[in-house]
Amino acid sequence: MTFSTARLLAFAKPDYWPWTDRLGRFSLLKTIVFVALFVPAIWIVIQYDEGWLGPRLLTEMIHQTGDWTVRLIVIALAVTPLRHAGQWPKLVGVRRMIGLAALFYGLWHFSLYTIDQQLDPVRIASEIVLRVYLTIGFIALLGLVVLGLTSFDSAIMRMGAVAWNRLHKLVHPIAVLAVLHFFMQTKLDEFQPTLMLGFLIYLEGCRVLVWRRIKLGFLPLAGFAIVSAILTALGEAGWYAVATRVHAILVLNANLSLRMGLRPAWWILIAGLLFALLGGVRQWMKTRKQAPGPQRTREARAA
Repeated sequence: MTFSTARLLAFAKPDYWPWTDRLGRFSLLKTIVFVALFVPAIWIVIQYDEGWLGPRLLTEMIHQTGDWTVRLIVIALAVTPLRHAGQWPKLVGVRRMIGLAALFYGLWHFSLYTIDQQLDPVRIASEIVLRVYLTIGFIALLGLVVLGLTSFDSAIMRMGAVAWNRLHKLVHPIAVLAVLHFFMQTKLDEFQPTLMLGFLIYLEGCRVLVWRRIKLGFLPLAGFAIVSAILTALGEAGWYAVATRVHAILVLNANLSLRMGLRPAWWILIAGLLFALLGGVRQWMKTRKQAPGPQRTREARAA
C-alpha cells in the first residue's frame, strides 16, 4: 500500500467526519455546528441568485463574506470561555471546525476581491501594499491560512504540542487585525465593527480570568461585562473622533441614550451579563452536586 493510499484510507475513517467525535460516534453538537456554518454561505448565494444584493452585488458579497470571517473568528475565540463557564468540555471539539470555516469565508472574501480587481496580480499587489486597511486584512488572512494548514492532528504530531500551542496563540493578534480591518473598511456605520470589538474585549478578558485560575462564576464575569461595555463605548467614541472628527462626547451621549436604539456597548453588557448568569448557574449546580446529602452528613457526624 502506497503512502498516499494509506492517507486516503485514514481520512475515510469515521472519526475524520465532521459529524463524529474522536471515537467515531455520531455527535449531535458537531452536526448542528457543521450545518450552521453553511447557513451564511447559502444565504449569500440565495441573495445573489434572487438579485437582493443591490446594484453593486460583487461589493456586497465581498462585505458579507468579510463580515462572516470576523464573526467566526470571534465565535471561535468564544469556545474556550464558554467551555469553562458552561462546564461543557465537549465544546472544544467544534473549535477547529469554526476556525476552518472562518478561513473558508476569508478565502472566499479575498477571491471575490481579486475578481473585483479583474484578476490583475499587479493591481491586487499594489492595492494591498498601498492601502493600509488592505495590508492589515491580508496579514490577518495569511495568519488564518497558517493556522488552517496546521490545525490537524498530523501537524500537532510533527510540531509537538508546545510549539503547536505557541503558533496557534497567533489567533489573538489575528483577531485584533481582523477587527481593525473591519473598522477601517467600513465607511459610515461602525455598529458591527464596534460590536465585534466589544465581544473581543470581553472574551480576551475571560481568557485572562482562566489564565489567572479565577473561576468563571457570576461576579467575575458580570464585573468584566460592565468593564467591557465601558471600554466598547470608549472605543467607539475614540474611533469616531479619530476617523470622522465627531466629538467623542457626542458619541458617548448617544451610547447612554436609548432613543437611537441599543448601541454596541449595551449589547456587550447584555450578552456579558447573560454569560455571567450561565457561569453562576453552572457553578451553583456544581457546588450543589458536590455537597454531601443529608443522609451522608448525618452519617459523618455520627462517625
